[in-house]
Order: sequence, then structure tokens, then C-alpha cells
Amino acid sequence: MDYPKNSIKNLAIVSLFIATLVLLCSSKPFTNYYNPFPSSSSHNHSNSTYVEKDELEKALERASMAASANKTVIIAIINKAYVEPHEEEYPTMFDLFLEGFWAGEETRPLVDRLLVVSMDETAHERCLFRRLNCYRLAGGDGGGDRFAGEKVYMSDEFIEMMWRRTFFLLDVLKRGYSFIFTDTDIIWLRNPFTTLSNDNQTLDLQISTDDFNGDPHSENNLVNTGFYFIKSNERTISLFETWYDRRKNSTGLKEQDVLLNLVREGIFGKLGISVRFLDTLYISGFCRDSRDVGLVATVHANCCKSIRAKVADLKNVLRDWKRFKNFNDRENFKWSEHTSCINSWTT
Repeated sequence: MDYPKNSIKNLAIVSLFIATLVLLCSSKPFTNYYNPFPSSSSHNHSNSTYVEKDELEKALERASMAASANKTVIIAIINKAYVEPHEEEYPTMFDLFLEGFWAGEETRPLVDRLLVVSMDETAHERCLFRRLNCYRLAGGDGGGDRFAGEKVYMSDEFIEMMWRRTFFLLDVLKRGYSFIFTDTDIIWLRNPFTTLSNDNQTLDLQISTDDFNGDPHSENNLVNTGFYFIKSNERTISLFETWYDRRKNSTGLKEQDVLLNLVREGIFGKLGISVRFLDTLYISGFCRDSRDVGLVATVHANCCKSIRAKVADLKNVLRDWKRFKNFNDRENFKWSEHTSCINSWTT
């Protein structure tokens, strides 16, 4: 049978198209095409690699987006004992910590820069309920129920929890984030960023003290690891690695004691770290009250043994602060006695 010339021409075009498809499918793909979902093998010829962001990186990014300085965040770590009432009595420690941001001067916007790290599921659920920026330490990362309850000061569990905190913060530094670390038994009455030195080109670490000796550069100051501002760089990462490794030979010592020993051994000079020890006039605590309520930025419930005692005396701090704001009597202002914390060492 004869076929029209147009039909033969169409058949030839179709055959050529099919042959081309077969050839493309049977041959290796081009290596220089754009792949929107690159695999590790597709980057063997390139210096760039695609790394999927994990949950911690996402949480850090959310906190740093609110900061004026890139990749600078505020980090607090909580567990069940800090978010639930002691003997069914409110407020909790975490309640008071957040109340400070509400009652303080120029502190409310800082909540957007805050990353709350939970060491157990109960604490994480409480954080999420408050619509905060929350990150849950996985069980394999040192989280889990074993860190849920109150850990008696200087008990083995307390010391282990402090070292787990140090290891986590080392991870944050390695990711390139600078941060203020703050214990949650601290009330922020003013924005501490205005108190901290802006000389980020030279200062690697600014750390609080239990008892400031008057010299911000003296390594004889008693450091307190409950509040510090640290810049991410090779020097500070080396500091944290050295600090964390020292735990193996420091049985019975909490991480703050180990850091103090390293300071006495000259670790800052050896690593080339520039440090400023913070005056209790501004970054204060129960060990040494600020002498001027008109200048104080934070109040730490240090030199205190139990959560119950900390809560009782931090409530007084907030009452004192609100009284000062109402009457603005700077000259006659006096902090309430930290009676519960003083008695916590004998009960």
C-alpha cells in the first residue's frame, strides 16, 4: 500500500525523536548542569558543599535574626525543676526570669534574641507553650529525664549537668555564633548589651564575677559562669575545648571551679584571649549586691543553695525594682536582705 508523503515524513520525525530519547536515557548525565538538590557526590569537583540545617542551627538563626549584630544571641538553659512550681507554689524560677524582661528597662525586645534550651521534655513543652524560641536537647545529646529534677548543689548529677551545658555551648561557638549565656536565676533589669564593652575587635570574653576586685583585667577576680558574653573565634573555641577536656582530671569539681583553675594557670595568656571581668556594680548578684540601683543591669541569685530559696529572694528583687521605679529614690534605695538564700546553707 502507498502512504502519503506527509505520513512518511511525520513517521520519520517521530522515529528520530524516540531514538534521541533512548540515547539520552542510556548515556551518563552531563556533570555541569544545575541541580537544585545537590548530593555530596555532585560536589566532588567543587569547594562548596550542601549541608542540611539541623534544628539547632534553625533555632540559632531565628534568634540571631532579631539581633543588630549578625550571629549574636542570648542563651538560657532550663530543666523541669526551673519551670514547675516547688511544692505547688508559684511563681517558678522560669516565671521570674521572664518577668525580668517584662519589668526591666529596654529588655522586652531582647526576648526575640533569646534561645531557650531545654534539658527534658517537660521544660521544652513549657517553653513552647510560651511561644518562645525553643530547642530541645535530644536524649543522646545529654538531655532526657535524668536532668529533669532539681540537682543538689555540688552533687554528681549537678556537676554532670554543668559539664553538659559547657559541651553544648562549645557546639554553639563552633557554629560561629557569639552569645550571652545567662543562668535562669538571673533577673535582667536593664539591657546588659549597653553595659558590655562594644570593643568587639579586641575583647573575646566578658564574664561576671562573684566579688569584683576593682580591676577589670585582673585574673584574681572570682569568675562566675552564670553570665558571660563570648565571641566565637578560634581562641574561644580552643578555650572551651581545653576547659571541657579538663573535666576528666577534675573529679568532684564543677565546671566553674575548673575554669577558675585554668585562669590561675594563665590559660587566657596562653591562648591569646582578651578578657574583661565584669563589675558587680552593673552585673551583680547575691554574693555582692550592686551599690547603685540606677546602674545595675542584672541580679544573679548566686551564693544560694536551693531553687526554693532563689525563688523567694528573687521575688524580693523584683519587688525592690518596682518600688524603685515607682518612687525613683536612688539615694535611699536599699536591696532587701537575701534571707532565704543565706539560710539555705544551714537547712
